[in-house]
Amino acid sequence: MDSLTQIVLGAAVGEAVLGKKVGNKAMLWGAIAGTIPDLDVVSKFFVDNVTANELHRGFSHSILFSIAAAPLFGWLISKLYKNKEANWKDWSKLMFLGLFTHPILDAFTTWGTQLFWPFDYRVAISNIFVVDPLYTLPFLVCVIIAMCYKRIHSKRSKINTLGLCISSCYMIITLVAQHIASTRFSTSLENQHIKYNEIQTRPTPLNSILWTANVETDDSFLIGYYSLLDKNDHIEFSAFPKNHSLLGEMKNDPLIPRLIKLSEGWYTIEKLEDHIYFNDLRFGTLGIGNQAKRFVFSYELYYDENGKLIAKERARDMNNVSPLLKKLASRVLGNKT
Repeated sequence: MDSLTQIVLGAAVGEAVLGKKVGNKAMLWGAIAGTIPDLDVVSKFFVDNVTANELHRGFSHSILFSIAAAPLFGWLISKLYKNKEANWKDWSKLMFLGLFTHPILDAFTTWGTQLFWPFDYRVAISNIFVVDPLYTLPFLVCVIIAMCYKRIHSKRSKINTLGLCISSCYMIITLVAQHIASTRFSTSLENQHIKYNEIQTRPTPLNSILWTANVETDDSFLIGYYSLLDKNDHIEFSAFPKNHSLLGEMKNDPLIPRLIKLSEGWYTIEKLEDHIYFNDLRFGTLGIGNQAKRFVFSYELYYDENGKLIAKERARDMNNVSPLLKKLASRVLGNKT
């Protein structure tokens, strides 16, 4: 999830664990704990795009990291305050839960997380987008209100708990919505007599009403959209040819299997003029329907002056964000017929 959401969750967890003993310090250090795992993004300043994406949500998002780092952070915080209100065990518990709930929340997103690192398995339930205001904002309001009460006030704990309950209930709602959308996609494919190998269903940006599915067939990937507000259950799918043969000799380079693994096999190869692009389908397109021409995650493949194959992440045109959001909002409201 986005940084703000992780900060809010960490603060709420910190309050639940230690708020009555140390007040807002619990929220502060809970928020810090909720931020720490994402510090792995600094790797992009030292390694290439592919390696940075491989490292993201790796060790720092694992159960092992939470267990190993919590006592160290707990000990440092206990030395910082040196009071009797909370000892290093209390702070260690707070830090563990702050660190651990971060990857747990990330596991519900499309990118997923390597909870069981060093085992090579990424948990990705894909029932919530990385930024979802309906999850974050009520949660944030409850945390801010709770912060305004004294640590021993009964309302402080109740409001904080309310925020945790609301966010948890919303998460359950998104799981139900995902199930409904998945059923609609499967039914529509069957009604259209489309044979497929695998299907992935995930929410579109900023909401849990409009869902999209990646569908793998033998020669192409299909992408369709379904809103819970649709009046017509028929779903149109746009086809994107796999074109894996366009890799040519590049397929023998060690970089290509890494990209395939990173995309979990959901990729197409695209040739535009003399440029070859590797498209990661898991995060969708920059647009909706047949008008979508670009994928959110795409790498240009080329050889440098030394003959080394490079995968350069394609820049996104931020000028297109506003019209894309308008189209998204319109589609969220459902189809017309």
